[in-house]
Amino acid sequence: MKAEEVKRVVIVGAGVMGHSIAQVFARAGVEVDLVDIREDLLTRAMERVQGNLKTLVDTGRIRWDEAPAIVDRIHPGTDLAAAGRRADFALEAVAELPDVKKQVFQELEESCPEGTVLASNTSSLDIFDIIEVRDPTRLVCAHWFAPPHIIPLVEVAPGPRTAPETVAFTAELIERIGRRPLVMKTFVPGYIVNRIQHVIISAVLEMLVNGWASPEEIDLAVKLSLGIRLPIVGVAQSLDFTGLELVHEITSGMGLTVPLIADKVKQGHLGASTSRGIYDYGGRSEQEILRDRDSRYLELLDQLERIGAFKPV
Repeated sequence: MKAEEVKRVVIVGAGVMGHSIAQVFARAGVEVDLVDIREDLLTRAMERVQGNLKTLVDTGRIRWDEAPAIVDRIHPGTDLAAAGRRADFALEAVAELPDVKKQVFQELEESCPEGTVLASNTSSLDIFDIIEVRDPTRLVCAHWFAPPHIIPLVEVAPGPRTAPETVAFTAELIERIGRRPLVMKTFVPGYIVNRIQHVIISAVLEMLVNGWASPEEIDLAVKLSLGIRLPIVGVAQSLDFTGLELVHEITSGMGLTVPLIADKVKQGHLGASTSRGIYDYGGRSEQEILRDRDSRYLELLDQLERIGAFKPV
């Protein structure tokens, strides 16, 4: 099956992630079986979907007359076996408990048609070590971010026996429903974003425990600096604007050896100043590169100030 041929999917777990993922598929015209073991969670999930859609209507993302059809495409229920038999694609979004995930995937493999991709939204568990399925070539990770109906990124990661066709299909399906798939070469716990985020959280907790700054001060400091820069230049490209020669000096002073940086410095590829570093700037002058960057910074800063982003939610 091709991604554009998918007509029905099953989402297992109707919590914070599952209900929102179901909404994304439904908005893209796909029928969704949203499965959970508790009826009250399914009721709450549908209430959350209604609330999400109201926000999208109020902010002009969808028309008010589109919302009912989206809701109608989501079919809440507790019968995983029946839902699995109808599924062209399956995604689990249950609790990060190995035994729970094992049980879900066992039921999915027993009920889903042969060849149906079985995906996990796990944020940290190595399901490729945990889950036992007869056909591991159809097992893949598709990691979403809260709230899925707003945050566009989905990290797609294969295990050691995942078929390339499984990865390609999953990425194409994610793109079809309006999200942005980022395909990793292999699964690592935490993927890309959470590995970076865990380091940030650790640093913040250290500051809070030691009383170096208040929560409000820390968040404002991040918003007024990284919050403006990272959406424009990201993390890796920001090294080009620091200057790779300086980055090399800093890492060396910390006793770290980073061949990637050291090699580029030896080659004279120092970043924006030489039009080549982590990124290749195509021969543009430093002045041209900085003008492009700074104009985007200023436009983003204006927008953030306009919506009151520097005040707590």
